[in-house]
This record gives sequence, structure tokens and C-alpha cells, in this order.
Amino acid sequence: MKLKKNDKAPNFKLKDTNGNLVELSDFKGKNLVLYFYPKDDTPGCTIEACEIRDNYSMFIDKNISIFGISADDEQSHKAFTDKFKLPFPLLADINRSMCKDYDVLYKTTVDGNEVERISRVTFIIDKNGVISKIWNPVDPNGHAMQILDFLSS
Repeated sequence: MKLKKNDKAPNFKLKDTNGNLVELSDFKGKNLVLYFYPKDDTPGCTIEACEIRDNYSMFIDKNISIFGISADDEQSHKAFTDKFKLPFPLLADINRSMCKDYDVLYKTTVDGNEVERISRVTFIIDKNGVISKIWNPVDPNGHAMQILDFLSS
């Protein structure tokens, strides 16, 4: 992984679940959680998203914005958020540019073909746009509380 703690977070500009354009500069002066995940509505991704959902009020109470990012499109994100009643937006990185900038892609072989996948990685970006914590890899079980515990310390 190229990015490290205390590095300036790479800028991004992506559409969220509702088609709104979101970019890093929108969060200056606020803590931001970016969690990358492989695919909407898959077992581990659902566990992670639902744990964040179940603890979302604590993120709001701490004035923390949180976004999930995958290469799924807005329609897939909308179906996923509707199905599991997710109260936070997901970002659609369809061309994987943000995934490349945050260095969360890896290659693996499936049925003899090399494919590119998204690693489950979480970044905490502080009020100044600097990475203050990286979890890589992430265990989706208990990760929401792990994030909250870090932000409370």
C-alpha cells in the first residue's frame, strides 16, 4: 500500500447513491471515514454496511461523515441501500479511479483468468485532509465499533 498515516488524502470526485457529486474538499474541517469494499449485497459487505447502519447515530453524534466505496454503479448502490435501509451514502467508483488513487486494488485469478478486485480497506481522514488511520485488511465483523473506538481516543 502506497498511502500511509500522515499522508495527504488523495482528492476524489464521485457520485453517491442519490446522484450527488461528492468530493474530498466538501469535508474540510470534518472527520471523514472512507471504507472500500468489494461488491454490493455480498455477505461480508452486507455485514460491514449493516454494522455501520446500526451504529450510525454514534457517527452522527461525533460529527463524522462516512462513505462506502465500490465499483458498483448508482443503481446497484441504491438497491443495496434500500434493501438494508442504509442511512449513509455509497460512492460509485465505476472506473475505479478512486480505488487506484487509494491503492486498494489487487489482482487475483478466477477460473484461469486474472481479475482486478477491491480490497476491504478503511481510511480515516482528519479535519485537515490528512490520513490519520488505515485498516488493511478489514474484518467486517465489529469494524464499525473499531472505527468509533479509534475516533473516541
